[in-house]
Amino acid sequence: VVVLLALLTITEGMSLRGMGADLRCRCIETESRRIGRLIKKVEMFPPSSHCRDTEIIATLSKSGQEICLDVSAPWVK
Repeated sequence: VVVLLALLTITEGMSLRGMGADLRCRCIETESRRIGRLIKKVEMFPPSSHCRDTEIIATLSKSGQEICLDVSAPWVK
């Protein structure tokens, strides 16, 4: 039984990685300055089993760079 559970755990972990699932938070640092005019796209990721924080990631229009926004900043709310 223990060997079977270990095999199931290993294969499940591999399948998550193969699907591109991220097993941790995406944002390490957040931006609180107003950058509204520079934003091309915004994505919101609700809390999950892998990250307890709500994350908002903005893609900048000119450079395509992704920036994590501070969810507590008044302009982001």
